[in-house]
Amino acid sequence: MRALVSAAAALAFAVGGTVTGAAPAYAATGEVVVFTTELEELRHYPDPPSGSCHRLPETAHVLVNLTDANVRMHAGPGCFGPGVVVAPDRGWHAPPSGMFSFSVA
Repeated sequence: MRALVSAAAALAFAVGGTVTGAAPAYAATGEVVVFTTELEELRHYPDPPSGSCHRLPETAHVLVNLTDANVRMHAGPGCFGPGVVVAPDRGWHAPPSGMFSFSVA
């Protein structure tokens, strides 16, 4: 019985390790640029890693995706739930509130 449990645990670990190891770490090439106001400098997010979440500044106005990956803009600070997809070389208006975030596909 103990051997069966050990074998099952080893199999579960091997399958889990294969699944979690199947997605290599990836960073989008390029940058995401956020325009806030005319009085503030542009915010640059160079080579954002896949799966990363970035909260937009409170005065954010426009997000521009200059990467080679899709960027998803979320209506919440923690990148939870669905979001609007911003394709490479495209932009999207972000209502100034500090309550929006973006993630990289």
